[in-house]
Parts: sequence; structure tokens; C-alpha cells
Amino acid sequence: MYALITVLAALLLVLILRHLKRRRVCLDVKRLDGKTALITGVPALLDWTENGFSLCFGVNHLGTFLLTNLLLDMLKSCSPSRVVTVTSDVYKYQKLDFAELNYNIVPLFTYCRSKLANIYFTHELANQMERHGVTACAVHPGYVVGDWISQFSILFRIVMYVISSMFFISSQEGAQSVIHCAVSDDILKHNGGYFSDCRPCKLRSYAQDSGIAKKLWEASEIMVNLSSSNKKNIKASVQ
Repeated sequence: MYALITVLAALLLVLILRHLKRRRVCLDVKRLDGKTALITGVPALLDWTENGFSLCFGVNHLGTFLLTNLLLDMLKSCSPSRVVTVTSDVYKYQKLDFAELNYNIVPLFTYCRSKLANIYFTHELANQMERHGVTACAVHPGYVVGDWISQFSILFRIVMYVISSMFFISSQEGAQSVIHCAVSDDILKHNGGYFSDCRPCKLRSYAQDSGIAKKLWEASEIMVNLSSSNKKNIKASVQ
């Protein structure tokens, strides 16, 4: 019975990702009390960015990585500060393949890998920034029902309404863990940690691998061309 539910849930998520119409790259950065960067991404279709990256990996990981790096000087100057990255517990269903970071075949797998990348990114960011007073954490808000349902057919909306009423939570409920990580002093004791339901949670062992986290950071620097000199040029162009 549990296996059947798992398979149906996986198929549902694939359908959701395939039907999502939103193609714009959306990264929202909100500064809370001037010292917190809250970074969220979006699930995506099997599509590509203008730079040739998988849209899902490009938005959820590379965009987060680049944007955070451009904010680091500001975050260090107003420390203590923090970076909260929204991830998902579906990270556990995939592992990163460094020979195929730009994987873009099965929507569900692409999404899972990007969420795992968020966790590695948070881990390495915490290691690098701890001495500068910048705290980092990753948070799983839960499975949230939102306005995206309105994009689909009436039949699909009816099906999703039934399923979401049983298994999903509201946007307000989903926001609680994110807000907790943004404002609570509790996360200071768990720098680089992973949160869900407003409390720290244990990750799968492979998701805690510091070596992989560092390797992904270095690979990401190359993918977004983030050398020290180029970082200055990018900052100058967006100011």
C-alpha cells in the first residue's frame, strides 16, 4: 500500500512539473531586518536557460549560488546575518553526478538534484562564512498547495483539490518554517543545517558530505564564470 502511494505521488509530481507553464526565471530576494537574504527558486519544465543550463538546475542552484556570492560582501559588512535557502525533502531521491550536472531528462529527477544541490551549497557556504558572522541554513517548507493549480484544466484542478486537501498544506503553513529560519536565533546553533517543521532535521549521510559540497561549489564557480575579477565586473554591471 505504501509503495503504491509512493509511486502515485511520484507520478503526480512528474505531471505537475510537466504541466507547469511558468518559464520565467524567478529568484526572490527579500532582506528581512536588513541582514537576511531569503532565496527561493521554482520547479521548471524540461527547458534551458539562455546560457545553456538546465532551467531547473540553473534557477534552483546556479542562480542561488551566483546571487548569494554577489551579496556576500553586504552580508559580511552587516553581520551577524544569514542566508536561508528553500529546498525540499525530495533531495533524498537522487544523487549528484558531476559528469552530468546539467542533467535535463526526467523532470522529477532534475528537480530532486537541484534541491540536493541547495543543501550542498548551504553546507559549504556555512563553512566558508562562519568566521565572518554569516549563518546559512536550508529549509523544507513542506508540500504546499498554491496558485499554480489555477493554470490547469478544471479536471486537473478537481483532482489536485482532492489530493491537496489530504496531503498538502497551505501557503501560510508552509511559510512558518521559512520565517522561523529567517528570524529565530535557534538556527545559529545549527549553521549549515537543514530545517523542516521549524526544527533541525537529520540529512541522509551522502547529503552531509563536505567533500562533495566543496566540489560542487568549485564546479559552480566555473559554470557561472565567477572568478574574483569577474565578480567585480558583475557587481558593477548590476549596480
